[in-house]
Amino acid sequence: MDKRANEELIEYILLSIKLIEERFDRIDSVDDFMDTKLGLEKLDAISMRLQTIGEAIKNMLKRDSAYMESFADKSYWSDIIKFREIISHHYIDIDSEIIFDICQEDIGVLKKFF
Repeated sequence: MDKRANEELIEYILLSIKLIEERFDRIDSVDDFMDTKLGLEKLDAISMRLQTIGEAIKNMLKRDSAYMESFADKSYWSDIIKFREIISHHYIDIDSEIIFDICQEDIGVLKKFF
């Protein structure tokens, strides 16, 4: 395990979570993503950060699965990585409701692990 590399990835994940929370701050409904140019920009920016969080987690899981599984089971991390694959390879299929739900419910849970 490269402890320093994991620490850098954790710092990146926490920074990304912070940026997602800031960008999501004034989004009160899914429509807020879709109704304005600024909303669409926020949706795109948040989606990109979710993608990079997934990539960081993927790398950490490859390096040291025992470390990651000390926080949550492998299926939890696998779901994040799968969502990263959707954003990366099927961006046109992303549903703004899913992004909204992740920001509203899941980001806070993920933040607690780090």
